[in-house]
Amino acid sequence: MAQEKLALLGGEKTIRSDDSDIFAWPIVTDRHEQAVLDVLRSRQMSGNEITKEFEREYASMLGRKHGLAYPNGTSAILGAMYGLGIGLGDEVICPSITYWASIVQAYNLGATPVFADVDPETICIDPNDIEHRITPRTKAIVVVHYASMPAEMGAIMEIAGKHNLKVLEDCSHAHGALYKGKEVGTFGDAAAFSLMTGKALAVGEAGIFFTDDRRVYERAILFGHYIRHDQITLDELKPFIGLPCGGFKHRLHQVSSAFGLVQLELYPMQMAEIDKAMNYFCDLLEDTPGIEPMRPGRVGLAPPQAKRDGGASPTLQSTTKGGWYYPHFKYVTEELGGLSISRFSKAIQAEGSICNPGCNKPLHLHPLFTSMDVYGHGKPTRIANLDESATINQYVQKLPVAENIVRRVFEVPWFKHYDPKIIEQHADAYKKVVENHRALLLDDTGNDADTGGYSSFFSNRKNTD
Repeated sequence: MAQEKLALLGGEKTIRSDDSDIFAWPIVTDRHEQAVLDVLRSRQMSGNEITKEFEREYASMLGRKHGLAYPNGTSAILGAMYGLGIGLGDEVICPSITYWASIVQAYNLGATPVFADVDPETICIDPNDIEHRITPRTKAIVVVHYASMPAEMGAIMEIAGKHNLKVLEDCSHAHGALYKGKEVGTFGDAAAFSLMTGKALAVGEAGIFFTDDRRVYERAILFGHYIRHDQITLDELKPFIGLPCGGFKHRLHQVSSAFGLVQLELYPMQMAEIDKAMNYFCDLLEDTPGIEPMRPGRVGLAPPQAKRDGGASPTLQSTTKGGWYYPHFKYVTEELGGLSISRFSKAIQAEGSICNPGCNKPLHLHPLFTSMDVYGHGKPTRIANLDESATINQYVQKLPVAENIVRRVFEVPWFKHYDPKIIEQHADAYKKVVENHRALLLDDTGNDADTGGYSSFFSNRKNTD
């Protein structure tokens, strides 16, 4: 392979066979179609009985007391924030590397985001960068299990307990993932999931949050689920029932709920096949110079549902990536002669595989969090609800890992089926580029300025241009 001419330089592509099926997602079955048709024909698109069934089933699978479904993950996180009591003048700590919907909703509640750096080994919030950011105004920590990698929940929960802080897990990238044998979404005071079409557990366009705290659950109902105010039992909330107290209408379309009920049954086996395929791809490239798979240790890979289905249960030390949404590798440019990640990625793409440089861009550098006055307060919204002594400079941080990681990681193919021949072709494409990387150095501009983006939406698709 070392003597082969790279496709980017006029050679033959490594991948010439049709591999579209291995990336098609979600997998739509006759059962999904029938469930959707049943809702349409019953004219119950705006009802809530199917949605309630979906909430109960998902909460039961996760082992949480309450689930509340939403039109999307963004609104689910907003509802969870309100449920947790986040409000005017509060600070919320969040990793800078994440999709914007992990934290921007705090502005709607009058709260101030405070960004923390990430761990370069996981791209998740670094527990060592949390505690010194806590002030008397800090109300909560948003933990993002980024690119399917579980965050270090042991250390994070210890910090939260020590300072009496709420923890909101954003699990939108990590459906079914385990941290030391326990499923993500079961650690925090609340946990929210996006369920849109591109996610691992995809139901179309939807979101959901879970909690074991009845007050958190009922506050969220009060805030945006006015048609369900008959579920409110707490005396302190009863005077306000009848209208959505946040002015939001958060009802989920029941077509998504019906699709989701089928998906809850099928996802465990789909997740297991994805896990097998992705680990095989990682195994093939494990010792390849310049690139490093980002995955936990290979222990106890059985999905959490397997135990309920009579299969093997994961070990107490197992940490897994669930459905492997948005999978990444580390890029070690020093091992490839200083080759830029942009040039490397273009060479992989030319071979017919998927390689997108970077990850989400750091939020703390965006003007929305440094200067923008969203609502006309006459000052940056970030500090608009703090006392007059607060200045924006106090909240503009330097986060060295977050600021550089977009040049140190890249997105790899997300295989939905275990097809060794196809997976091997994609691995061969990577090996070919690595082995011939010197041929790419001559015309390498080294321009990595545009790596990453503020959305990962459907990025794991092949470039057909």
